Amino acid sequence: MYKIEEPIYFSLFIIIPIMTVIFLLVLWWKKNTQKKFTNKELLAKLAPNASTFKSVLKLIFLLVGLSFLIISLVNPKMGTKLQTVKREGVDIIFALDVSKSMLAKDIAPNRLEKSKQIISKIIDKLGSDRVGIIIYAGNAYPLLPITTDHAAAKMFLQNANPDMVSSQGTAINEALDLSKTYYNNEEQTNKFLVIISDGEDHQEETKQKAQDIANEGVKVYTIGVGTETGGPIPIELNGGHIGYKKNRQGETVITKRKADVLESIANVANGKYIDGNKTEQPVKMIEKIISNAQKSEFETTQFSDYKDQFQWFIGIGILFLVIDMFFFERKTKWIKKVDLFNEKES
Repeated sequence: MYKIEEPIYFSLFIIIPIMTVIFLLVLWWKKNTQKKFTNKELLAKLAPNASTFKSVLKLIFLLVGLSFLIISLVNPKMGTKLQTVKREGVDIIFALDVSKSMLAKDIAPNRLEKSKQIISKIIDKLGSDRVGIIIYAGNAYPLLPITTDHAAAKMFLQNANPDMVSSQGTAINEALDLSKTYYNNEEQTNKFLVIISDGEDHQEETKQKAQDIANEGVKVYTIGVGTETGGPIPIELNGGHIGYKKNRQGETVITKRKADVLESIANVANGKYIDGNKTEQPVKMIEKIISNAQKSEFETTQFSDYKDQFQWFIGIGILFLVIDMFFFERKTKWIKKVDLFNEKES
């Protein structure tokens, strides 16, 4: 198991494309300048050992060496053993609606991205609490099992999209059923389910499902995203916008937030409905709810004794830089025969 100590230094990788562009510009300038004073035949006689191939190879050695040195600054660490530790926290499951209606842009950038922002910011506020993620549309699927690894939760969250579910709709009831399998600690007294949706296309038995899960000690909070006036559902192909969803009559479908549906679910499950159109509002409310909840103690397994690995990257980086220093741009005998860059007159 690895962890990164100083991820800010990844920004130094901007040096790589900058140096590549500079090299290409200098190479272009040299070629054009040479054309002004001589031709290929005369240049081959004046500088028979000049090699573009070896210049490129030297650049590669230099860039690889710098890349390893940058990674050494990031200082990746490796966990050497697993240990079981005791923590205190609550179990909080996020059920994220990834139906097509969540792509509507009545809330910027769109409902789905707004929902991801809310979940991500809530996770940032958590302590030792365990989190899990469910995605649903026409069906519900586990995206991430319950875990204390908040970084992994945020990584999986960013990949959530409508293409990950096989059918469309908003099966909140299936998400409620699936969430029951996440709470595997019978001693946990505080279990939370946070449903984020626009509330469209709900099924009639949803309220009863919410009541059932509330009877098992789970508090259900719902967060609504989208506006009551609504917006069209965009259709995209290969990342490009090609139109909007239409009904059988050829009219553009307008999707609207159904706050009353989400509010009724929260009311029967000892929770509360929260307006999610402003990111900070649900984040602050959920943070307050979690911080005031009674924490239960549980055991979790994690890597410990992380050891620095930067020295390996420094060594490899210096090796490539040394090779670059002693690697000459003149052609060698076997390179003269290769002619990868058409340096010879055909």
